[in-house]
Amino acid sequence: MESLSRNPFGPFLEASGLAVLDGGLATALEARGHSLADELWSARLLQDDPEAIAFAHRSYLEAGADCLTTSSYQASYGGFAAAGIERAEATALLLRSTELARRTVEAREPGILGGRQRRQSPDDRQI
Repeated sequence: MESLSRNPFGPFLEASGLAVLDGGLATALEARGHSLADELWSARLLQDDPEAIAFAHRSYLEAGADCLTTSSYQASYGGFAAAGIERAEATALLLRSTELARRTVEAREPGILGGRQRRQSPDDRQI
């Protein structure tokens, strides 16, 4: 069995016995009025409205999430190309999906992840 110290969820599991994942990103974005009815789904907002994705990430952290999913799960070079997006811009958008999540985590109040007080300080690079 893999050691918890090598598992990215290990610090959360050791601290509290569980790791809280965020909710449905697309559902949160649609609830705020964004139409995701195209081939890129939520990845379209990486280009059109990245702040909407950051807002959803903040909302999940405030609700107690330990882990954020990026808006890249429907994104690929082929998918972006089909939407008329060149490879260089596709690369930038894929990187933006991770950067939005990371920046949101880094901007939260120290010692608090979501609504839960940390018992330990997990390595934030694992989020």
